[in-house]
This record gives sequence, C-alpha cells and structure tokens, in this order.
Amino acid sequence: MPLLLLIVIGGCLAAIPLLPRGPRPGTAGAALLTGWSRLFLRLFGVRVVRMGEPLHDPVMFVANHGSWMDITVLHAIRPADFVAKAEIGRWPLVGWMARRGGTIFHQRGSNHSLAAVMAVMSDRLRAGRSIAAFPEGGTAPAGTLKVFHARILQAALDAGAPVQPVALRYARAGIPANDMLFAPGESFLHNVGRVLASRSLTAEVHFLKPVVFEPEGGRRRMAETARAEIAQVLGLDA
Repeated sequence: MPLLLLIVIGGCLAAIPLLPRGPRPGTAGAALLTGWSRLFLRLFGVRVVRMGEPLHDPVMFVANHGSWMDITVLHAIRPADFVAKAEIGRWPLVGWMARRGGTIFHQRGSNHSLAAVMAVMSDRLRAGRSIAAFPEGGTAPAGTLKVFHARILQAALDAGAPVQPVALRYARAGIPANDMLFAPGESFLHNVGRVLASRSLTAEVHFLKPVVFEPEGGRRRMAETARAEIAQVLGLDA
C-alpha cells in the first residue's frame, strides 16, 4: 500500500499541472482529464463502466453522492464542471483534481454562497458548458438516498438547459459495494484506506432519460423525478 500511494501521489504531482482548468468535451484537455481520471481510479483498483448516453453540451447532470470518487468517476466518462462542497477543495489530491476539472465550490449553509454558485452555473450553461451537481447536498450513508434539493435546478431552467439524472453505483462482482461508501462519521482518509484495501471495484455510471419541466410541479417535481429514477437503478425505495 505505501508503494501504491507513492505512485498515486507522484502521478498527481506530475500530471495535474498539465490539466487545463475546466476542459470542454471533445477537446484535447478533456481527453487528458478523462484518461488521467481513469488511470487514477485504476491505481485504486476501480474500473469505470458507462451505461446509457450522456446528452450533448450544455446539460446539467444531477447525480447521487456517496463517495469521494464520484467526481473523478464522472470525469472518467464525461467531463463537466462540478458543483461540490468547499471542503472537497481542501482534500489531498482529489481537491487538486476537482479544481482542475472546473469545479464550482459551494459553502454549505450559506445562502449567499448558493446564490453566487447558481449565477456561475447559469453563466456556464449559457456559454455552452455542462454542469454536474449533487442535489442531496452531501454524501449519503450507504444504502440510502437523501432528498434532492430542487433549488439548484433553477440554474438549468434559467439557462434553458436540459437536466439529466446520473446514477453512480459501485459494485463488486455485480453486487452493490455499499460497504465502500462513506460510513456515518467516517473521515476521508479512513475511507481511502478501505478502498485501497478492497480493490476490484466497478464504478457504474448510468445516464438516464432527461427530466422534463412541468409548470404544475415545477422544479420540485423535476427533483423528485430525478431522485426516483436514480433510486430505481440503485435498487432503493424512492
């Protein structure tokens, strides 16, 4: 394990300066970010598999959130500018990768921060970039799915961009590997240690059908629909 960690750290320090900030799909920068993300995950024994087709830019992806690997897993398939809690920016290695990937950091519990983040999201969507967000507002305990906060979808509505749910599922030999997700109160480094010790994980990225805005239900209905579609893939009660 120490040798593997040295390899990972060395690779990060060598490659991160080469990654352009917020590369767009179809560019050399996006290809570099995707390839580097896949290599990073393979060093942790994680193989990434895509299910379904992601929409073309611009689109807002909304995904479930259970692991520190989630951002890197999606980058390994489809680069997008993530919205993530500010703490991730301070995590070793992962924080560097997130910043290079164009992540928009949000200070949880701050309405001022959320308003600023949503303005940036709308601007980037209007500019033709794609955004990915975790509407649960944080990682959920293994085997659970929190309520999806609908307010964040307003950025897509303001920009006239579609919203596509994405189900992130970790499995081992086809069986959900919920034991590798964050346990209540578990630290980042402790979870990293468990992932390293486990190996042979598959990260499934399921791109689901877009959710449609309905005037009667509004963004709340959109959030509930996205959550229900993701819950079905994860085998959870909606």
